Amino acid sequence: MFRRTATSTAFAALAAAAALALTASTTATAATAPGFINGTDLPPHPTSPWYAGQVTQGLPEFAPFCLEDVLPAQGSWHRTFGTEFDTGAVQISVRAASATAAAKLATTLERKVATCAADWLRTTPGGTASWEDYGKLPVEEGAHVYGVHTSIPESEPGVNLYGIGRDGSTVTVVQWGQMGNLSHAPVADFKKTTTKAVNKLNP
Repeated sequence: MFRRTATSTAFAALAAAAALALTASTTATAATAPGFINGTDLPPHPTSPWYAGQVTQGLPEFAPFCLEDVLPAQGSWHRTFGTEFDTGAVQISVRAASATAAAKLATTLERKVATCAADWLRTTPGGTASWEDYGKLPVEEGAHVYGVHTSIPESEPGVNLYGIGRDGSTVTVVQWGQMGNLSHAPVADFKKTTTKAVNKLNP
């Protein structure tokens, strides 16, 4: 029997959210929202353009895999991205009350991603998972890139990349995901995406 992983379900949700965001009437204005990446800033898809939703105030309807229940709604904006295939992405930026609060949030997000594979395995009998720390990036107050792979029998595997960074009191996280494993992840291009995401913030 065909079953979808939590990760692949999230891909479909991100694509649907991106389509809805394109027609959303309630969006943050450029004067108040942090700066966001464009579809052209994401790792190129070999057979599809990226479709970008609008920058929208608040959190997306579906939280990124690994980051459920840790991103605050207050001070948040998001933008979803989709392709014609199984690859999707989302950027969420949060303006915290202070640089100290932002640093604490960034640390929490990094810890959640770093422990995600182990946490997922504890609640997914028969599943396999792995993760990779791809290192820090020298941009503004710093950024960090991680990868997480999950799979269950009789279903497609999923791979996610996460870029988490901070500029002053603003934190941003970019999640990219598709079917596959860590060997399929465009790490070098995604590091460039993460650097652009942090550089585009207007804290």
